[in-house]
Amino acid sequence: MAQADRPAALTPLTAGALVFFTSGAVLVLEILAGRLLAPYVGVTLETYTGIIGTVLAGIALGTWLGGRAADALPPRRLLGPLLVWGGALALISVPAISWFGEMALGTGPDTIVMLSLVGFFAPAAVLSAVAPTVVKLQLADLRETGSVVGRLSALGTAGAIVGTFGTGFVLIAAFPSRPLVVAVGLAVVGVGLLLWLRLGLRSDLSAVGLALVLAGGGAAATILLPGSCQWESAYYCVRIEADPGRLSGRTLWLDQLRHSYVDLEDPSHLEFEYTRLFADAIETVAPSGQPVDVLHVGGGGFSLPRYLREARPGTQSTVLELDPLLVDLAQRELGLEPGADLRIETGDGRLTLARQPADAYDVVLGDAFGGLAVPWHLTTREFLADVRRVLRPSGLYVLNLIDYPPLDFARAELATLRDVFANVAFISTPSARGGWEGGTFVMLASDGTIDAGALAAVIADRGWGESVVAVTDATDNFVAGAPVLRDDYAPVDQLISQPPF
Repeated sequence: MAQADRPAALTPLTAGALVFFTSGAVLVLEILAGRLLAPYVGVTLETYTGIIGTVLAGIALGTWLGGRAADALPPRRLLGPLLVWGGALALISVPAISWFGEMALGTGPDTIVMLSLVGFFAPAAVLSAVAPTVVKLQLADLRETGSVVGRLSALGTAGAIVGTFGTGFVLIAAFPSRPLVVAVGLAVVGVGLLLWLRLGLRSDLSAVGLALVLAGGGAAATILLPGSCQWESAYYCVRIEADPGRLSGRTLWLDQLRHSYVDLEDPSHLEFEYTRLFADAIETVAPSGQPVDVLHVGGGGFSLPRYLREARPGTQSTVLELDPLLVDLAQRELGLEPGADLRIETGDGRLTLARQPADAYDVVLGDAFGGLAVPWHLTTREFLADVRRVLRPSGLYVLNLIDYPPLDFARAELATLRDVFANVAFISTPSARGGWEGGTFVMLASDGTIDAGALAAVIADRGWGESVVAVTDATDNFVAGAPVLRDDYAPVDQLISQPPF
């Protein structure tokens, strides 16, 4: 080994810290990728699958090519430029994702992988090339190969663990995603420049200069370009838009989904069709104006609790909302007034449901979404058994979901409801039921009687195109052959079909 490349160039402590730092930076970017992609493709299992697979591909390629480069070139000439370029590529990830994401290419796996490639494949590959380069610098004696490689591999894994836990549990909850990407990118660039100066790089500076220009441009674009989020929580990219056709109307957007609509001056106004169907379904449980006890799985803009407070005075609403920020925004921006008739519990809907007393509710309303899909763990037989537990004997579960032809998710959820409850019905347009188009399905389940005729009459009086269909037995053409969703088998992200574009 040439004297210029002896390990004195990097002490073991510095070498270990460098591998720890770069591995951690890659995993910080990987976790942040979920938030950066969410406004365009939602937050689903497929989103994280695409991100993880793409970053792993970048790590694999970068490690392989980095090792080959360290064998072909003096490794001390590589370290500084690798970090400067890796940081620069991280800094341009946000404007790159924004540019491609605004093209509205859909939310399917191909779009997820494409956005992941655009944003994070290159920085993951370049930063992953640091570890084999450092290993090459540290191998002064072949008799220590195992201990050197093992120590640096362990430190790289430790950095990845710290990056994962620190980002997922601390950073995302404390800071917006874009400034975090800028901080990571600038930190990596800064460490690269320090290494370049320390190791006395004498190569052509044009490559490093170009990387610095790219880094500066990426940081400026990330900071200056308007983001699609007014607020960002650990779960959602959130924005609230005024309705130009109704001065008091406000629409709540979560990621790419128009989630809730609130009229600040008229709580009885239900803008979205499915919310009116929810209100109609409650009419089959208790006559108009009578109070009911309602459990809401999902709060969002809290339009239905506000409506029930106005339309059915004395109604007791318990709302299970995952995101504390949405509760805060509902009060600060959407006019929600807490009261004795409205109890809010924050946390995962499955866990908070388990804490509810048995036989406590006349109605349970399911209106929780992650992207276009209902979160899978809120669709299974086990979850529905807990819904049944908290309902009174004649209580009603009403669920809203979205699906498109061939409607595999809608069919599977109906089959699951029928596996748990004695009576099941659903509301849809004839064309959706026939598999010619998709959209919203409102599903009803109860151990008591579902008055489908009365509900159909209310819908007909409104002049809507929906019809009520009772799901009767296993020969029903719509549900036949659909799987029952269980905790150990609920591929909701794969069953749900994407809307046509």
